[in-house]
Order: sequence, then C-alpha cells, then structure tokens
Amino acid sequence: MADDIGKYVDSLTLSNKLFRLFWRIGSLLLFRPFPGPLFRYWRSAVLRLWGAKIGRRCAVAANVRIWAPWNLELGDYVAVAPEVDIYNVSKITVGNHVTISQQAYLCTASHDITKRLKPLVSAPICIDDFSWVCARATILPGVCIKEGVVVAAGAVVTKSVEPWMVIGGNPARILKKRELKEMVQ
Repeated sequence: MADDIGKYVDSLTLSNKLFRLFWRIGSLLLFRPFPGPLFRYWRSAVLRLWGAKIGRRCAVAANVRIWAPWNLELGDYVAVAPEVDIYNVSKITVGNHVTISQQAYLCTASHDITKRLKPLVSAPICIDDFSWVCARATILPGVCIKEGVVVAAGAVVTKSVEPWMVIGGNPARILKKRELKEMVQ
C-alpha cells in the first residue's frame, strides 16, 4: 500500500523557508521587543524592510504574529491589534481605514484533504476599506471582505462577503446591513 502513495512534494522553496527563519529571528530582535504606540513607526519600518507594503499611519502591535511580511500589504490608517495571527502563505491585502481586532486569525493556507498526503494549498485574502474584523474572528483562504463589512467577534468567514454587511457565526452568515448614521469627514 505504501508504494501507491507517492512522495510528498513540499511546495515551499528552500529560499522561502530561509527567509522565514531569518524573519523569525529578526522579528524577535527588532519587532517584538518594541511595544506600545511610541514604536509604531519603528515596527512599520521593520516590516517594510522585510518586504511588507505598509501605508501611512498604520499601527501594528508588537506581538502580532506575521508568517511572511513580504506577503502583507496594509493601506493607510490600518490598526492591527495585539495577538493577531497573520498566516500569509499567500498574499493578504488590507485596504484603508481597517481595524483587525485582538486575536483575529487571517489564514491563507490549508491542506487538500482530497489527497492522501494532504498537500498545502493556499489562496489570498483581501479586506477592503472601512472594514472591521472583530476579536477572535477567523478569515479563511480565498475570502474577500468587501468595503465596510463588520465581521463579528468569533465569526468564521469561509466565503467572500458583499459590501456594507454585518456578519457573524460559524460559519459566518449575514446578520444585517451596515448603515452609517453619520459620515466622517
């Protein structure tokens, strides 16, 4: 039976693995030891140094876990709260004026369970302008959170969401349309 399985082929290159190793060391020395708002520009600079595209006035907490900064793009005025886990085997693109609350999990990879060796598969995530991913929410591979969406705390988002909706649950479903009572200037 073992003869018909075939050999597992790792889809991640050696250079990718080495860059991630160096990033882990670099983040332990240059990113994580600098908490608080005074060092937000420093942390953004470190992320840029590692290939991330970071917009103006972003705030990324020091204890955010980022798998591959070179696969991360944040627009302007993005807040990434403490203990967010960004598992970005594929690209994660975040628009402007987005909040990602504490302990949220953005996951771009999984395994193909239709194959015996369950190879790694991945798909990008996008989170459009004016969206909010609340605490402990999970966004899965291939999902696009459209403009103005609020993902409720603890929600598990398995498919893309139309603009200006409030979604919640596991799996997430539409709870209501998001209506703004006033426009911010």
